Amino acid sequence: MPYNLLSKLINSMKFILLSVLISLLSCKKNDNTILSEQNNDRAFVNGKIYTVAQNQDWAEAMLIRDGIIVVIGTNSEVRNMTTENTEIIDLQNKMIMPGIHDVHVHPLEASSNNFQFTLDAKVTNAENYSYDIESAVNENIDSKWILGWGFDIHTLLDSSKTPVEILNDISTTKPIAIMEQTSHSIWVNSKALELAGINSNSTNPTGGIIMKDKNGEPNGLLIDNAGNLVIDLAISSIPNNEQNDFEGIINSALPELAKNGITSICDARTYWKRNHHLTWKRIQNEGKLTVRVNLGLWLYPTEDDDVQIKNLKSLYSFETSDLLKINQIKLYSDGIVVNTTSAMKNDYTINLFNLQTNNGINYVSQNRISNYISELEPVGFDFHIHSIGNRGVTEALNAIEQSGSSKGRHRLTHIEYVSPTDYSRFKLLNVTADAQVAGDFTKPSNWHENDDFVSISLNDNIIPVKSLNQANARITLSSDWDVSSLNPFIGIQNATTRAPQELTLKEAIKAYTINAAYVMRQEDKVGTLEVGKEADFIVLNQNIFKISPDEIGKTEVLQTYLQGKLIFEK
Repeated sequence: MPYNLLSKLINSMKFILLSVLISLLSCKKNDNTILSEQNNDRAFVNGKIYTVAQNQDWAEAMLIRDGIIVVIGTNSEVRNMTTENTEIIDLQNKMIMPGIHDVHVHPLEASSNNFQFTLDAKVTNAENYSYDIESAVNENIDSKWILGWGFDIHTLLDSSKTPVEILNDISTTKPIAIMEQTSHSIWVNSKALELAGINSNSTNPTGGIIMKDKNGEPNGLLIDNAGNLVIDLAISSIPNNEQNDFEGIINSALPELAKNGITSICDARTYWKRNHHLTWKRIQNEGKLTVRVNLGLWLYPTEDDDVQIKNLKSLYSFETSDLLKINQIKLYSDGIVVNTTSAMKNDYTINLFNLQTNNGINYVSQNRISNYISELEPVGFDFHIHSIGNRGVTEALNAIEQSGSSKGRHRLTHIEYVSPTDYSRFKLLNVTADAQVAGDFTKPSNWHENDDFVSISLNDNIIPVKSLNQANARITLSSDWDVSSLNPFIGIQNATTRAPQELTLKEAIKAYTINAAYVMRQEDKVGTLEVGKEADFIVLNQNIFKISPDEIGKTEVLQTYLQGKLIFEK
């Protein structure tokens, strides 16, 4: 048989086999997703396609059919598989890479209209906040509560007036609650304290601290979980709070995620008592979801464990065909360093709260974490554990080991302080180390900003991603939006320029793609660009492998595709 005829026959057989594969994969898709809106057939040619796949780093062309990657390779290989219905897109040498996974974001909290105003955390005089707060009170006369966000706790602590006095000068009849920029404390007036039932006789709740003045009266600062309880009360008073959440995600969060090339996320604090999970389900059911989402159901520290475990089990949902999955639990092992609430092995150098112990707090103790994992991992839940202090990290790892975890894909997030003796335990226990390096405070030049709180020597090695990577830990990078920038290219730039704890560019991209896909239990579908996988990818304005690392943060996403459909175009 002539060579040309044989070649055509082989290509025809390849096409038939791939068409059957695509048909089988497509029939699994949920009719409620955006996939039902189109039957696409696109070839992207003349590009620089970084696949993240083990067997093929780079390609120059890719063929997408019905949301599935059919061919990825050379221009000629792709053109040989096109049909008369194929749309040919000339990339003109632009770079393509897999869609970004951000496994720690707060999109609902970042976009909801339930918060009525924002303060500037850079203000240094707490009384200068008064104008914006008073304006919010006057502009929201019909609101039962006034809710804001954005102050810096140390600005309040440095004030000559107590926090409660500053707010009482504005109003003692309208309850006011303002969330700190980190979300780890709440600033309230006396009316808010009254409605929450907090007074001089109140004791600290689990995972929280009620700050008091020298006379034993609440001073208006509620630390960590003490503040969460007040926010729950405030939001429940808003008649349309769930609609506000829905509109915020649809109109703000989803477009912002797509703009930044983010095709998969983990909602890192889904308050199921506020029906956050139902808001996400509504978005999916109405066919408006433009991102893959794993919800991390919030573990309430003050709940009865048996009752909470029963409730959490009832909420589990993992349909492989759905974009939305409810399969993660978010809990806090500890607080944060600047509030002196992250769990440290040694005492803080200052004592803000005059507690009997001064080495941080636990939202959920090691034994309770272990119990929750033992009960919920068999259902299918993976745990997302906030652990910042070195004691908090050790105790979280201890809890996972103690639980007998064998099938979980658990991860510790933040990991700002990790004892070197714990580096190897991440690999040993199959625990992912999830780091946030997009914020300026994570740059080595700013590490010693914490010298006022912990031993100076500890601040020589904050967020040790290189050390963990060398210990063969699985690394993911995420934003903690809206605490830090959502832009993943700022995160990649910072990750590759933070010597002595830096990653290579390939390692940083892997952290934002296939490693994170593993965490979301979808590495078989996305995270790399390979034949048979779903087409989640982004087109960039520059090849980030060809520029200075200091320029990566300026990268722009030109197009974002989810399951082969264009969801954003610049």
